Amino acid sequence: MLRIHFTAEDLANVRVAAAPDALWESVFSLFRLRGGDGAAFFAAWRRQASPRVSRPALEMLLPLVPGGFYPDFLTPAEGEQGIDAGIEAVLSTPKSRLRADIETVGERWPLPSWARSLAEGEVGTLQRLGQALRAHHRAVLEPCWPEARAHVEADRARRARAVLDGGCEALLDSFRPMMRWSSPVLEADVPYEQDLHLDGRGLVLVPSYLSWRTPDVLRDSALPPVLVYPVERVTAPGVPAARGTPESLATLLGHTRAAVLETVGDGCTTTELARRVGISAGSVSQHTTVLRDAGLILTGRHGKSVMHTLTPLGRAMLGRDDVAPAPRRHGDAHAVTR
Repeated sequence: MLRIHFTAEDLANVRVAAAPDALWESVFSLFRLRGGDGAAFFAAWRRQASPRVSRPALEMLLPLVPGGFYPDFLTPAEGEQGIDAGIEAVLSTPKSRLRADIETVGERWPLPSWARSLAEGEVGTLQRLGQALRAHHRAVLEPCWPEARAHVEADRARRARAVLDGGCEALLDSFRPMMRWSSPVLEADVPYEQDLHLDGRGLVLVPSYLSWRTPDVLRDSALPPVLVYPVERVTAPGVPAARGTPESLATLLGHTRAAVLETVGDGCTTTELARRVGISAGSVSQHTTVLRDAGLILTGRHGKSVMHTLTPLGRAMLGRDDVAPAPRRHGDAHAVTR
């Protein structure tokens, strides 16, 4: 059981990350490439990613992520700002943290000979680690980043609606059944035991494209609190939405359907679309079905409502300037005790 304890000050300092975190996703991708938990769900993604992997990068990274535990220094907060900022933070990790984290891994699994120099902060080994992280991200994550970002944006739209409807407590309650909010504690069933007291520091919620089933936190509770959770999906990763055939895309030229697509914006329910476009809810459902089949929108549930958000292709169709924005932190809680 994971229990996160909030104060009133913490509730005022909760935010949802704006995009996938480059380093959290890199670590989760190593689990997904191995198979194991969620293997069937991620099978299509793994088939696409496996031929692209950098073998030298995997030889460097896999020993650091051998099972259910992986070191906190691999997922610094700066990963939210993108892969370059994240790697710079990893390379700047204090020797004391490197040593402690590597020793913890070594207590559970055998480590290669170079791990000792990494634990001592040897510059050459750190540089090799940085190169491995960058090569792995480029080969495995960059190709799926637009899709990952679209799912995170859709999840953020649902969480934002929860905040508008009922504030921060409604946001925390929106994670059922994955997590349960019973003020002042957020609980999740995970295969380890941990109590995280926020003590006024707030919490960063990080939606993850490659996480699986359960949320995750950093092992060291003294670090800035972060909670990574898997986004809700309609389709499995690596299974693209139907791309528009000439016939399906031609239907988008109609005035009403174009208005529906434009109105979806950063998130809109069926009822809101009907009101804003001036058509019936039934007509909206017909239009959104075509748009979804053409790969232009994502659809998911928000309570009793249906929420629609744009995909990268939908943004491109509208000429938005954020079609492929730059990428933007541990433990894979569903594996084993951390």
